[in-house]
Amino acid sequence: MTTDTLSDQALADEKAMATHQEKVAGHGQVATDQYGQALVEFDKAAESRLRWKLDLYIVPTVALLYLFCFIDRANIGNAKLAGLAADLHLKGNDYNKILSMFYISYIIFEIPCNICCKWMGPGWFLPLSTLLFGVSSLATAFVHDISGACGVRFVLGIFEAGLMPGIAYYLSRWYRRSELAFRLSLYLVMAPLAGAFGGLLASAILKLDHFGGLHSWRMIFAIEGIITIGLAIISFFTLTDRPETARWLSQEEKDLAIARLKAERVATTEVLDRIDMKKTLRGALCPVTLATSFIFLLDNITVQGLAFFAPTIVQTIYPDASVISQQLHTVPPYIVGAFVNLLLPYLSWRWDHRMIIFVTAPFLMITGYAMFLGSTDAQVRYGATFLIASGAFVFGALCNANVSNNVVSDTARSAAIGMNVMMGNIGGLISTWSYLQFDAPNYHIGNGLNLATASVILISSALLWVWMDWDNKKREKVDINQALAGMSQKQIQDLDWRNPAFKWRP
Repeated sequence: MTTDTLSDQALADEKAMATHQEKVAGHGQVATDQYGQALVEFDKAAESRLRWKLDLYIVPTVALLYLFCFIDRANIGNAKLAGLAADLHLKGNDYNKILSMFYISYIIFEIPCNICCKWMGPGWFLPLSTLLFGVSSLATAFVHDISGACGVRFVLGIFEAGLMPGIAYYLSRWYRRSELAFRLSLYLVMAPLAGAFGGLLASAILKLDHFGGLHSWRMIFAIEGIITIGLAIISFFTLTDRPETARWLSQEEKDLAIARLKAERVATTEVLDRIDMKKTLRGALCPVTLATSFIFLLDNITVQGLAFFAPTIVQTIYPDASVISQQLHTVPPYIVGAFVNLLLPYLSWRWDHRMIIFVTAPFLMITGYAMFLGSTDAQVRYGATFLIASGAFVFGALCNANVSNNVVSDTARSAAIGMNVMMGNIGGLISTWSYLQFDAPNYHIGNGLNLATASVILISSALLWVWMDWDNKKREKVDINQALAGMSQKQIQDLDWRNPAFKWRP
């Protein structure tokens, strides 16, 4: 056979693949058989090119939005060091009360916001949410008592409630299940980086004499709020809602983006289905969703505790250092945590396995809190913050990926992510009461609580992994033809993860 003949054959195969790809990407077409096997084989090189394009066009914008989301949430810890507590005449547990108000509204509005994100479309919902919480952060610069501070923190929680789950849901519209955890980590890494960058930014802002008529801690909220508002306005023009509306994708790339998602979703005819109560409950009450959400609740006690109290903890380790020096000491642990937060989800992508990291990361947290409880040496305790940040921050990407990967429909995915983040923020609410003033400077109660939660994370993760493997083996024994006999296409789709052809993805 000649070279020209081989070239013609390769071109014909490529055209045939593109035609089949276009067909399964169409409305009302399934991309799997009843056993969940993909009906089309994709060109690996084309998929790789598409992934790079998605990474460059989508991830940077959502990462910047989440960076300032977390900064606007956590900068109250930096402001406390800069005099907020004294200026607002806070006493006893007043600071903890202010922190709690954020989580109360966050928890209440979590799932409604995620449903609203699906209904409105993340291309509009995410920029609007960012704009409104930027305004709320700016308003914090003008409070004068605890009532005002509680009020703006409550409003901030409402507008931030949809952002973290909204971004996770948004990325699930573009990436395969194996790819999702690492892409989630590319924006969730902004949480530890916000701790680092927030400390640097707060230190730089505090060197200013004034900002307009504002001084000291008030400048932190004002300047960071204005930056957030600016990013939100830009994102209205840069975020693309879904593959079909992406002007920077060719038609062939749009078809590939849609078809490769459908090929992983058994019995799915539409990537973006209509909001449906049955599938909403399927997502929220999925066993993997509930177990993973419990793990995320426990982990968030540590993550949010670090965000709010790291400056205070550093202050107890280095009590004689200047305020700016104490702010800067909060930076290195977050940098190390950010690196690990990218490394472990990257490995989960390459291995296509998440539960192995679920059961290894808690050891870092357990070791760190054991060091806090077992030593009063400043260097040992400062070293512990590096281990804790490295183990804790990775669960944001892993938990959201795990609940997203283990449901089928888009509606179930939106509900599952909303449930996961809502439960996580119950952990955040608990964290606001984990480090109390009377427990200073060693915070035995707070560190003991976090040691216990890290241990329970390890046990819960191991049990979830064993159950997923056990249930997959049980599903393999089911006669799928008999189980689905007599059902319509819609009835089969409504089964979601209950479809015996569906397999859990640990």
